[in-house]
Amino acid sequence: MALSLVIGDKTYSSWSLRAALALELAGTPYSEQVIRLNQPDTRARILEHSPTGKVPLLKTAEGSIWDSLAISEYLAETFPEAHLWPRGAYARAIARSVCAEMHSSFVPLRTAMPMDLSRDEALAEVPADVLADIERISAIWARCRSEFGQDGPYLFGHVSLADAFFAPVAVRFRGYRAALSAEAAAYVETIYQWPAFQRWQQAAREEHSA
Repeated sequence: MALSLVIGDKTYSSWSLRAALALELAGTPYSEQVIRLNQPDTRARILEHSPTGKVPLLKTAEGSIWDSLAISEYLAETFPEAHLWPRGAYARAIARSVCAEMHSSFVPLRTAMPMDLSRDEALAEVPADVLADIERISAIWARCRSEFGQDGPYLFGHVSLADAFFAPVAVRFRGYRAALSAEAAAYVETIYQWPAFQRWQQAAREEHSA
């Protein structure tokens, strides 16, 4: 059975973007099924595939995986030659740490700035807790780039799962015109120049105009 990814709208689904980028990093063929979000039948349609009623979900020959971090770990183990995690035990530990933090934290940012690839407008007022999230994420990026990113523009030099997990944040920062340091803004641009991200962005444009 070929890999198949069940996702939400490419314009809005941040978790779907993470899983799709992880598959792109693995370099393996896969098919995708898009389920429109925020429709009367959305949850019922997703429940046909996922026990949580959420996307993404990866269908494999062994069965389904319904969490973006678990999908990423599965792909890293299945395709070790692709080096989805950085090389070096400590670098991998830090990459896993920042992905886990992204996976479980930053609720104020998620709430105030939901992912929307079609947006280009600042918030009228940015709440203090959102500013704190922006500061923390910028600090994560700065540390990773400083300690591990000497060999390339990504967080750990070469592109990795850490970049897949923070790509939706880059979308939020650009779409909501967040005030960023020059270093953080440069990393946002790195994500927007990533070919795998650009393919997703183009598909989102087509989806949004359909």
